Amino acid sequence: MVRVTNRRRLVSRFRDDDSLDKSPDHVLVGVVSIPEDTESPWWLIGKRVLMAVGALLLAALVVYLDRGGYKGGGGPDGTLTIVDAVYYATVSLSTTGYGDITPYTQQARILNTLVITPLRVVFLILLVGTTLSVLTEQSRQAFKIQRWRSVVRNHTVVVGYGTKGRSAVAAMLADEIDPGDIVVVDTDPQALKSAATRGLVTVHGSATRSDVLKLAGVTRARSVVVATNSDDTSVLVTLTARELAPNAKIVATVRESDNTHLLKQSGADSVVVSAETAGRLLGLATITPTVVGMMEDLLTPDEGFSIAERRVEESEVGGSPRHLAELVLGVVRKGQLIKVNEPEADALEAGDRLLYIKMVSG
Repeated sequence: MVRVTNRRRLVSRFRDDDSLDKSPDHVLVGVVSIPEDTESPWWLIGKRVLMAVGALLLAALVVYLDRGGYKGGGGPDGTLTIVDAVYYATVSLSTTGYGDITPYTQQARILNTLVITPLRVVFLILLVGTTLSVLTEQSRQAFKIQRWRSVVRNHTVVVGYGTKGRSAVAAMLADEIDPGDIVVVDTDPQALKSAATRGLVTVHGSATRSDVLKLAGVTRARSVVVATNSDDTSVLVTLTARELAPNAKIVATVRESDNTHLLKQSGADSVVVSAETAGRLLGLATITPTVVGMMEDLLTPDEGFSIAERRVEESEVGGSPRHLAELVLGVVRKGQLIKVNEPEADALEAGDRLLYIKMVSG
């Protein structure tokens, strides 16, 4: 109880009254980035021109169908021809308005008011609305942020998109996790831009602040990966994340093993010691380099061998994992890992999950 109280006091010191997670969606444009399909500039220009031509043809069609309500055309008795209709639509939508062709019936004037005038506005926005397009893009981003905030849940929040964060994301994507289910939090704009190119949702801000983590949807996240560059930051982020998401699985990394217990006390479920792990691999490489190559193969999910997990089938309940076709490394039972050589793993139970080595096609 004392540990929980101290944890809350520490987290409260870093809170900000100006809470981002309570800000309007339009304020978050530039803070939250929702990935979208990129299109070439030439395609965007071509699409805009096609839309403008479509508006022009629609206006010409409306005018020609009501050609009896206009005067000044080149047809018999001053009626409008198809060329006159296109000509009138062009000068009208472009706001030139020479006045040589004019609507004189009530019906023609109503159609001009209800159809031609709105088309004129659309036409101008399409052709000369470069400045307005920026505002439109901001509004569209605000709408996408609003929609994303209302539906995001059971996702993974990755704090820090450096070397460790990128590797963690690459492993998740290799395991066929949808990029839209990964949210990256970082303070480096270049790192966030790199994450966005992979289709990831990004949040710009420090994850030591609770409002930034709330903005990333950590309260509804399935898991949190803390991959910061300093151990003290990892501790504070883990403290904040655990308070906001009591049921989320938190995996954190530290440089020094002496800080592992701090991460555990802060609420991390698993802690990876990056410096010692790399040191062990370096030591093994001097003695048995082939073992290091195999371990790197296991950690690379794209090809070769990979460590996978699956649920125990009904036909396998009661049997030994040593008799299965796969090379089983351990059994996960009620959230606890049991190594395959331990007596508890001799008889599989319903609900167990197997950790095994599988072949990955390149």
